[in-house]
Amino acid sequence: MKKILKKIQPWFDEYALIVLSGFLLAFIPLYPKLPLFDIIPGYLVRVRIEDFFVALAVLIWIIQVARKKIVWKTPLTKPVVYYMIAGFLSILSAVFITKTVPAELLHVGKTTLHYFRYIEYFSIFFILFSAIKTKKHLEVLLKVLFGTILVIIIYGFGQKYFYWPVYSTMNREFSKGLRLYLTEHARVQSTFGGHYDLGGYLVLMLPLVLAASYAFVKKSSRFFLRILFFFGTWQLIVGASRSSFASFFVAIGIVLLFFTFDQKTIWKKIKWLSLQLLSLGFMIGILLSIFGEDINERFLQTLEGFPELNSTYHRLNGQRKDFMYTYLPQVTGITTLRDRLKPDNGISTDEATLALDKDNVLVPSDQRPTTERPGDVYVNVPDLQKVASTSADGTVTYTTIEVERTYSDNALIYGLSYAIRLDSLWPRAISGFTTNPVFGSGYATLTKEAVGQFTEAESTDNNYLRALGETGLAGFLTFFGAVFLAIWLSFKTLTKKISLNGYEKTIIVGFISGSIGLLVNAMAIDIFAASKVAFSFWALAGMALSIYVKKNKTKRKFKK
Repeated sequence: MKKILKKIQPWFDEYALIVLSGFLLAFIPLYPKLPLFDIIPGYLVRVRIEDFFVALAVLIWIIQVARKKIVWKTPLTKPVVYYMIAGFLSILSAVFITKTVPAELLHVGKTTLHYFRYIEYFSIFFILFSAIKTKKHLEVLLKVLFGTILVIIIYGFGQKYFYWPVYSTMNREFSKGLRLYLTEHARVQSTFGGHYDLGGYLVLMLPLVLAASYAFVKKSSRFFLRILFFFGTWQLIVGASRSSFASFFVAIGIVLLFFTFDQKTIWKKIKWLSLQLLSLGFMIGILLSIFGEDINERFLQTLEGFPELNSTYHRLNGQRKDFMYTYLPQVTGITTLRDRLKPDNGISTDEATLALDKDNVLVPSDQRPTTERPGDVYVNVPDLQKVASTSADGTVTYTTIEVERTYSDNALIYGLSYAIRLDSLWPRAISGFTTNPVFGSGYATLTKEAVGQFTEAESTDNNYLRALGETGLAGFLTFFGAVFLAIWLSFKTLTKKISLNGYEKTIIVGFISGSIGLLVNAMAIDIFAASKVAFSFWALAGMALSIYVKKNKTKRKFKK
């Protein structure tokens, strides 16, 4: 037995963590959010198989630290420990000082569950950071990421066109593992629990793909990466998340800037950047024109909340239509040709629509009736309300009735999605912050209408407000301090005159760009609390900072 252990031990010390790291990088994004069992009955957050794999990796990491085979100190160790302290104090404050969390097992358990979720997300940073010992490890992990992105795209394509299964966590019933399929205009979410999570993952990973397409030397690799980026952008578009799409532009813009600076002369910088902007703009424009109906419609709904901008858009769009469909046809002679081909015994669709409009208006001065509902609501689903009635013998019975749904002014102006944030989610987060500006009102307290209420899910749709509301300034500064420190140290790796190969530069540039994209995305989504995205972010941070440490510290160089 001892002989066997002696043979296994060198392999275990060298490869156990890196094998687990590669497995987690692929498994966490790819495996659907199928629950194993409930921790808290009726709560949306459930235990999944990935939690056991992460726990196994953490156990091995602890064993290796105890055996002094790896070091636990990293550039982010202190910020993470500070956040853990801030989060723990936030829980104590919520239970004993502000009393926003009732001193009951159910409520304290739910708050503590969210605290440990963040610690679990952080753990993968330490695992990846410690696992990477050679440049070959970086290369393998990067290839695993690209392969994972490819599978995510293929599965999303299958969902869109071949009814492949969808496992959603958008509500409590769906999160039980109910097998769904997409309807024609439903948003693709691939292996993720929702299209917002998929969008956040692509915002983080597509800059990595684009950076690799510039940094790699082999033409075959660059061609594959361009194709991967093309279809990744397609998936982002059919996911139809406005905030993710806007964040994506910020992220790829940063990638372009980094590689623009690599060009030697100003003329070459301008030429290279112009060429890339034209090619990427053309590619995205083609994808939007063919597959972007849903996301274009959602952007137009956003414009409706800003009258001046909306008016400017429609004015410019009108000028574009006049140029494309009136001026150009006249100049080229197409109008004359069309007039000759116009049938005498037909009526145009515009004329038919106008005739129908006139028939439906009683008096010329009458206005056509409008439905009072937000632009992003397509069907008026009634509210279901319980009404109590008491019989003669005092028995109370409840009946569910349908009541016409009403919408706030914000919903009618900005759309229902944005109005929910303005009317409910964001004010509650601000209220949580004002309850205790230092430690907030505690984890999982921002969606409650009353202190004793048990909510089945948590969402603020703004990660900054959520951090402030739940953990106050202490949690906000330590959490985002860790995020910004990781970005800053990665940036320092680029600015120093240090030789980086294609894989190293891809990881550094991709991480910086994708992280900034996520920070933009965090203004509309709790993106750092979305498990698949959070795990992937901290894993990528571990890869980036392993490069930083080994390039800046003589004692911890990459092994050959």
